[in-house]
Amino acid sequence: MKILLAVDGSDQSYEAARALAHLAPAQHLTVLHALDVPRPAYPMMVPEVAQELYTTVERGMREDGERLLDRTVSILPFHTGPTSKRQEVGRPAEAILTVAEDERANLIVLGARGLGPVQEVLLGSVTHRVITQAHCPTLVVNKPMRSLRTVLLPVEGPHDAEVAEKFLAAKPFKESLQVTVLTVLPFAAPLWPVGISDSEALKEKAIAGARDFVDDVASRIAKLGHQASGAVTLGDPGHAILGWAETAKPDLIMMGSRGRRGAARFLLGSASHTVLHRAPCPILVLR
Repeated sequence: MKILLAVDGSDQSYEAARALAHLAPAQHLTVLHALDVPRPAYPMMVPEVAQELYTTVERGMREDGERLLDRTVSILPFHTGPTSKRQEVGRPAEAILTVAEDERANLIVLGARGLGPVQEVLLGSVTHRVITQAHCPTLVVNKPMRSLRTVLLPVEGPHDAEVAEKFLAAKPFKESLQVTVLTVLPFAAPLWPVGISDSEALKEKAIAGARDFVDDVASRIAKLGHQASGAVTLGDPGHAILGWAETAKPDLIMMGSRGRRGAARFLLGSASHTVLHRAPCPILVLR
């Protein structure tokens, strides 16, 4: 597996580097730092002077970036695999996406927030854009990953399950996992008049079908070498997933982005959006 680790010197980007301890050795690891070099803000400045100032600033940022890359490499787990460092000039999200394509990365790893002017409580803008536009899965590290043993895998339907199974089949993790396959039924009362018993019967039928689905997914994941079980709950999907995660305290949430192809690739489903912005643990966004 080829991994792209994007770093910017924030605490979370260093935690992203440490999180590689829980992944299988990479076929190749690229550690990337993007240089967002500011242009002189004085339009009347002589072009030659402006270019000289820009070059001086870029040189200083490259030197700082090299020190950042060296520090990041120094804290990488010993089993990470062949590693190279790379600096690219440009806006961080664009640089990450371009290098991921160029390196044919199978996984992007980065922190949830960076060193932008606004220290968001929620997901950072760079991370959000990478998640929605990357061609490959993205591991978002929002806090230290002390261990990776338990995983919550929310699935909405067969497509989500297939994507997760394909990723797990590549054996991306260092050790086997305990996976809870969760599906959430946003069950509401029928719009047409029915008796209470009929409404309950409809709900029980939906729950039974969902139970068969998650149990089938869990059995296939078990064949890949992991312990797996299915679970069904009712409610708003995003909030139900977060509630389950708060109670079960998994080491990782692994879920689809709902981006499929074409224009849909650039959108997040409402459940994914809610979970990504408020997850109590790192999140692996599948594609």
